[in-house]
Amino acid sequence: MNDTIVCKFGGSSLADASGFQKAKDILLADARRRYVVPSAPGRRFDGDDKVTDLLYRCYQQVEKGESCAQTFAKIAQRYAGIARDLGLALDVAALLENTRADIERVRTPDFAASRGEYLNGVLLAAYLGWDFIDAADVVRFDKQGAFAAEWTNRVLSEELKGHAHAVIPGFYGAFPDGGVRTFSRGGSDISGAVVARAAQAALYENWTDVSGFLMADPRIVEAPAGIERLTYRELRELSYMGATVLHEDAIFPVHKAGIPTNIRNTNDPAHPGTMIVDSMDEAQYRYPITGIAGHKNFSLISIEKAMMNAELGFGRRVLQAVEEFGISFEHLPTGIDTMCVVVAESDLNRYRDKLINRIGELCQPDHIEISSGLALIATVGQGMVRTRGTAAKLFTALYRAGVNVRMIDQGSSELNIIVGVDGEEFEAAVRAIYDAFVRGA
Repeated sequence: MNDTIVCKFGGSSLADASGFQKAKDILLADARRRYVVPSAPGRRFDGDDKVTDLLYRCYQQVEKGESCAQTFAKIAQRYAGIARDLGLALDVAALLENTRADIERVRTPDFAASRGEYLNGVLLAAYLGWDFIDAADVVRFDKQGAFAAEWTNRVLSEELKGHAHAVIPGFYGAFPDGGVRTFSRGGSDISGAVVARAAQAALYENWTDVSGFLMADPRIVEAPAGIERLTYRELRELSYMGATVLHEDAIFPVHKAGIPTNIRNTNDPAHPGTMIVDSMDEAQYRYPITGIAGHKNFSLISIEKAMMNAELGFGRRVLQAVEEFGISFEHLPTGIDTMCVVVAESDLNRYRDKLINRIGELCQPDHIEISSGLALIATVGQGMVRTRGTAAKLFTALYRAGVNVRMIDQGSSELNIIVGVDGEEFEAAVRAIYDAFVRGA
């Protein structure tokens, strides 16, 4: 571990020349910021196109045998405008023409989509005067397309030793044969974390257009408090339940290496944002809870059978039936003679009758009931473990708000309490929990 800081800038931060200028000011403000991972340009205003979306459209047109010239012209205009406004001494026209020709030649969606980050990386490196490292040369995927974390770490660590400062595009890497492979959308967050691990950085800064995480969705709770610090475990729970500031897979490389992550706002660089760390002392928790997150549109499959607890393999057979239809389960609240499986409503609707029949064949239950329109709300916080009456306060708040709790699920770690409520009561439930733990604290 050294004092190096690795920075990632999101698409909203690098959507135009002014974003590049802000990023440069941030990078040069601290000599420890040595490596930067850029995303492709995002939207500049409502109704604007993301460059990645335009590149996918180019691929689709090429694949159909159509010309992508008109679509690519929009892409070229974005990059040419950025280069012109920054005064870059770079043959952008040739770079863009070569890129268009490569998209038509390679004809894969991953290659086409990756060019957004690639071009932004070339421009940012020229603007900063830093070295450019093509992610296809240092980020590895195996033949099956799975990210090869340890292989990447070895190759990238060795490469970074030869660069005092460098720009490494996010979102993509390469198969063993050199063909470009991308992460899922938003995968530049993962790339930044991968570079931070390889650099043995002291800190990974993820620069975006918000000042870190909020304790609740601002579309539901008016002016929710910001989260100053949270642990990777808390982040994992909140991300899984809908908090989307950071790609949920981005935590693993830095968490494994013990590197803290700082979510920062490019438009407000003085704001400390949210710091994500391995662990925290009790004194650092401002509230008993860290955050609230949730989703709508779940279904609850309730399977009842007398003496279920004494029947060996019953749970395995239920999950076998669910797996056979390619459905992932979310939670498994259980009782002595009842097992419940929570699944996404959209997944269940495709196979509803077939799944019920299959569970019946495998398990011979006394009764199967499906309840739809369920919303799940996770109240998350390691401080909950050390605070007496947390569950009582939560359920009292829901009772006073007139919210009916249809399901309760709490892990043994006491890191979170998940409740299921009717979808139409979702917003009221979130506000009630927030008011009880934050405004009433």
